Amino acid sequence: MTKGVHLSIATDQLVVALLRHAKGDWGDVCDEDRHTNEESLTRGFRLLSEYRSLDNTKFWIISEADRSCTTILLPEEY
Repeated sequence: MTKGVHLSIATDQLVVALLRHAKGDWGDVCDEDRHTNEESLTRGFRLLSEYRSLDNTKFWIISEADRSCTTILLPEEY
């Protein structure tokens, strides 16, 4: 996770979001990103999920195409 996420979002909320991401619940992504994620599961592209914390802070979870790394970050940290 990035420093911004660490400082602004509670760990329990991050765990819930990571579990959703791992189960294929992409959160609040647009329809195009949702479709890309579904295709990525079979074609090996990166995965992007978007969630909001309880105080409405938007954050993303991105898993790299080779699934070697998953990062939690704020959109402004991209």
